Amino acid sequence: MTGSKKPLPPGSLAELAPPNEDRTYFENGGDHPFLQDAGGFELVNAWWMAEASLLAYADEDFVGARLREAGLPEVAHFHGESTQCYAAHDDDFVIVAFSGSDMRERKGNNVFDALADWMVNLSFDTVPSERGGRVHRGFSEALDEVWGDEAGGLEGHLDGLCGEGSKEVWFTGHSLGGALATLAAGRYERAPEVYTFGAPRVGDEEYVESLDVPVYRFVNGRDAVSKLPLRGPYRHAGVEKYIDDEGRIHDGKPGGEGLRAKGGRAVGRLLTTKPSGGALRDHAPILYAIHIWNAYVEG
Repeated sequence: MTGSKKPLPPGSLAELAPPNEDRTYFENGGDHPFLQDAGGFELVNAWWMAEASLLAYADEDFVGARLREAGLPEVAHFHGESTQCYAAHDDDFVIVAFSGSDMRERKGNNVFDALADWMVNLSFDTVPSERGGRVHRGFSEALDEVWGDEAGGLEGHLDGLCGEGSKEVWFTGHSLGGALATLAAGRYERAPEVYTFGAPRVGDEEYVESLDVPVYRFVNGRDAVSKLPLRGPYRHAGVEKYIDDEGRIHDGKPGGEGLRAKGGRAVGRLLTTKPSGGALRDHAPILYAIHIWNAYVEG
């Protein structure tokens, strides 16, 4: 395996907040190509998805330049009132990466401040899913904003790219974006796999069991967002890939699920704690990208 491990950034929460425009995205990606025909979990694909999810927080010009450098020359952007995403493709595959625009555009606060408010005020209402079961109302409505039933929406764009051919669509996202990626894969038949990072729960048991696409759900250490919503019928979809304090990746957290907070006040304490590590730092998308790269090059 070529490539070397990268150090974890020692910076403050503000310095860790996306879009991290001073880093090199998809560094040496030509030597570590995306494996669209893998047919199962691959760490190199997880790294590509983590990079794509982090990049989703940047502005359109920056996103387009970094994707062209990575060999994905065509990109389209979709904006809603509470979220955004991009769809990038080459001749072989499509990557759709979701972000929550309200988490990066609030003046005077960084992404973590917005995240804290969003999570503390999170609604737990559910709505019926077209697949059966019920899903989070807010997540479903956020996806509706960019999905659309017209040619200008994400669904129509993907139909145009895929046509009758064999091209498939890989959905990914961090935090709220991970929830939207999971719901999008449930709506779109041409999704072979989904990779999410620090994603909350999206639906009830019936919905989760109805998904016929593999979901690889990364959780970094004490990331509190992956524990939400805290009550009601919600279940996680797919296979948990837990990143421990040493950067090792496990199928599920060793010793069980661990932290279980109760109620909005507990969530607020989790998200506003500011030790050098902790639940909020562990949620930073750049840490997911670095941990996964390091695990990949270690073999």
